Amino acid sequence: MNVSKEQIDRIVRDVIAGVGAQNKATQAPQAAAVTSSSAAKTARAAVLVEPRKFEIKEFPIREIGEDEILVKVEACGVCGTDVHCYKSDPFGLTPNVLGHEGTGEVVKVGSAIKMDSVGKAVKPGDKIVTSLLETSPDCLVAKYNPAKANLSDDLKVYGLLLDEPDNHLNGYFAEYMIIRPGSSFFVVNDMSVDLRCLIEPAAVVCHALERAKSCGNNPLNFRTRVVVQGCGPIGLLMIAVLRTHGVNNIIALDGNPDRLEIARSMGADEVINYKEYSGIDEIAEKVKGLTKGLGAHWGFQVTGVPAAHANLYKLIRRGGGICEVGHFVDGGECAINPHRDICAKEISLVGSWVYNSFEYPNAYHFLQRAERIGLPVSSLITHKFPLDQIDEAIQVNLRQEGIKVVVEAK
Repeated sequence: MNVSKEQIDRIVRDVIAGVGAQNKATQAPQAAAVTSSSAAKTARAAVLVEPRKFEIKEFPIREIGEDEILVKVEACGVCGTDVHCYKSDPFGLTPNVLGHEGTGEVVKVGSAIKMDSVGKAVKPGDKIVTSLLETSPDCLVAKYNPAKANLSDDLKVYGLLLDEPDNHLNGYFAEYMIIRPGSSFFVVNDMSVDLRCLIEPAAVVCHALERAKSCGNNPLNFRTRVVVQGCGPIGLLMIAVLRTHGVNNIIALDGNPDRLEIARSMGADEVINYKEYSGIDEIAEKVKGLTKGLGAHWGFQVTGVPAAHANLYKLIRRGGGICEVGHFVDGGECAINPHRDICAKEISLVGSWVYNSFEYPNAYHFLQRAERIGLPVSSLITHKFPLDQIDEAIQVNLRQEGIKVVVEAK
């Protein structure tokens, strides 16, 4: 039998195509089974059962609904709010699973979910971040002013949710977490796990920056002179976001020399160790000396210490502004002089409360931009602990060792 080269080539192509189709037919069900059964049946979680007491408990992983996502947690930063919850349970949440600065890998996606909150397709294997659950339709704040949804009494944050009989996995201090209906979430495959753990705190400082910018008569630009009071994780990120935004004159104020050196790496031009001065009047003179004798245009208060808030007015020039970022829990009261501190200076005073879900993309781009211009924001993560050592992770934070402490789900 004479067979031409063209006929042989066609037969080979047909055979290969047939084998490929057969392989697809036999492999597709197996791939689906892997996707649907790759998650464990149970998950360990660090449950804060009472103030200053964690217990590692194991919970069954329930089946997710059509508009839910099952996430295998990779890591989560320890926030100052977690520490407040650990010390005194100020929100009355115990027993619950804390952790809201987290990230993980998608294991299962409900059939009704096709894309994340900015329209990116989502599938098993994607890396995501999430924190906020959207407010209820009955919330009048969110209904009439969506840009102020962060002020809703109904605002919910993962890691700060009450435990429920069929919903134990509500925080990132666990091996798995279930993202509920109505949550904002974002696919961030192109980020390292360290940067992903910084997106939530970065959203805090992005929101604070926008709050300050809302005072149009006090612009934040290349020539603005800014004081950032407090160089913990949020304060250092505040310095980085200001530098990334184009502010070239930043003064960092703290009592820890190691943190002040890190502040320089985040973009601070000058640093002041308040422990080296006799009091606020002497510090104010130092700030004036760095700001043409007038004081700073803007101050960001990030310590959470009431006395620090009162002191900041002394460092701000007439016509300047203050953004209060640090008081997420009630730390008490402080005394100011309304005449000297506010009225006579025409101070613009704004508060900054959490963030809105749409500020997560801003935080994502801020972190990427910060690293591109040479700010080593990833280096803010200085300690990592496995889930079983969560108590030590909290204690390191309490002792103010390092900067950002992370708990890894392993």
